[in-house]
Amino acid sequence: DDLRTHTTASCSLSFAKDELTLNGEQQDISGARTQACLRELRGLRRKVEAKDDGSPKLSGMMLKIASENNFPTAAGLASSAAGFAALVRAIADLYALPSTPAELSRIARQGSGSACRSLFGGYAAWEMGKEKDGSDSMAYEVAPAGHWPDMRALVLVASAEKKDVSSTAGMQATVKTSELFRHRAEHVVPERMKSLETAIESRNFEAFADLTMKDSNNFHATCLDTSPPIFYMNDTSRAAVRVCEAVNTQAGKTVCAYTFDAGPNAVVYYLAENEGQVAGLFRSIVGDKTGWDGPRGQGVKAAQVPHGMEIVAELLRKGVSRVILTGVGDGPRRTEEHLC
Repeated sequence: DDLRTHTTASCSLSFAKDELTLNGEQQDISGARTQACLRELRGLRRKVEAKDDGSPKLSGMMLKIASENNFPTAAGLASSAAGFAALVRAIADLYALPSTPAELSRIARQGSGSACRSLFGGYAAWEMGKEKDGSDSMAYEVAPAGHWPDMRALVLVASAEKKDVSSTAGMQATVKTSELFRHRAEHVVPERMKSLETAIESRNFEAFADLTMKDSNNFHATCLDTSPPIFYMNDTSRAAVRVCEAVNTQAGKTVCAYTFDAGPNAVVYYLAENEGQVAGLFRSIVGDKTGWDGPRGQGVKAAQVPHGMEIVAELLRKGVSRVILTGVGDGPRRTEEHLC
């Protein structure tokens, strides 16, 4: 509920064309990624109709899809992942498809790579697969939300503006030009994935945190190794890293971990038992920003900023526009609250 995309889908013979609105604004759905998702879903619906002559011929009807995000779009907060996952799940429900979340994740991946993981609750991973056409590239559940429910995340929104380089365009450039990326894909990621799954299964936060931070740094190193280089992180991002390092130094152990996707916004992981040390320190710095008023933030008390962190704290204070406090989600939920 803290980071949510609400999407509803309907179809009718009276609809003249497929339409999608996002936060009340009409969207262009002629792109290859959206069309790939719609084409695959309609194909699955046709199979359902072929097996049962009495099934309504929904696959031949135009679609109206309405979607709302409660967080910024195209600012490095995985809005496209949430959007495509919700779109695929909503249409799959409309079409009464018997497909499993893993099967639907293969379709959602064609819209946005990270969308495949958003079709699962808890801890999910994206498997590259071995087929050249990507037909076996899909997501799977590492552990349900109830396995490690104490995990928390504090999102520091450093910019809610659209990025100058999209995730897709940036990754295409990185794959094409970065030698470091090839090393990362072939040697770094496979082993880290195994280690991270082990850390989650054993609920080993220090191992989880160490791997998370190292992998974030390695990913952004490949962005810098791209030609021309891609700068997703900014001064605010780097200030967030320094604050996390200060928290861990003060605690005498690793109690928080930072990670950055294709954008400047920091995601800081910590366990509920360390909320005072981690979220408390960030509240002392950015406590005047929107986001602390909800049920997760009201109980967080400001902690003292360590000596010598004044300049970094000021950088963070100036650069953060809002905060989002959240935890491990339970996956897609079906709702009868229609938007269209």
